[in-house]
Amino acid sequence: MSETTHIGWTDASWNPWYGCTKISPGCKNCYMYREMLRYGRDPFTVQRSKTTFEEPLKWKERRMVFTCSWSDFFIEEADPWRPEAWEIIRNTPHTYQIVTKRPELITERLPGDWGAGYKNVWLGTSCESPEYDHRIASLLDVPSSLYFVSLEPLLAPIDLNRKEFLIDKTRFRYTIGNYLDWVIVGGESGPADKRRECDPAWICNVVDQCRESRTPVFVKQDSGAKPGQQGRIPNEYWIHEFPHVS
Repeated sequence: MSETTHIGWTDASWNPWYGCTKISPGCKNCYMYREMLRYGRDPFTVQRSKTTFEEPLKWKERRMVFTCSWSDFFIEEADPWRPEAWEIIRNTPHTYQIVTKRPELITERLPGDWGAGYKNVWLGTSCESPEYDHRIASLLDVPSSLYFVSLEPLLAPIDLNRKEFLIDKTRFRYTIGNYLDWVIVGGESGPADKRRECDPAWICNVVDQCRESRTPVFVKQDSGAKPGQQGRIPNEYWIHEFPHVS
């Protein structure tokens, strides 16, 4: 559940806690609920993990780590355990990729020594349609060494190339002085009778916007049953780029 992953943009996942609450359409068919029920667990109750909380301390090789793939790192119910999780992040060499649908909660839940951001933490938010692009503004109000957005599952066309997003055609801007460094985009995966259709033109349009602004983009999948499925996406848009880090 933690050490291995089929997600192409990371090396491993880490779940210090699991369980979540659905807050927007992107959550409708979340794999966590399906998998938790398969394991006989309650997906709606946030619980500290008894087996994986300290797992990053055991990894000998440096990894990119999708943090809280079965929950939300900044969910309120995890407040009692988060300081200990920050301690693990601070004292391990891994790069932690934290994606949240609750970016408005981040600031009050940062460690005291956060400063301009930990170098080994990438902060991201999930945005499935233009209705939720306000999450990007909330994310960029928080100091971070790297910002990214996950447009998955993409449920509607989204325009990142608006005037308030773009500066100097180098990186996306939402608020003055803050930029997006990476974009992940993909359709919904999962059982064929559940997943919602993603027009491949929406994904291609996001890629075109990223190319124009020279922003790294990772195309995760067409709307399909298997992670990493190319499906109807043309070869020239099947791109797997990572952010530029020093």
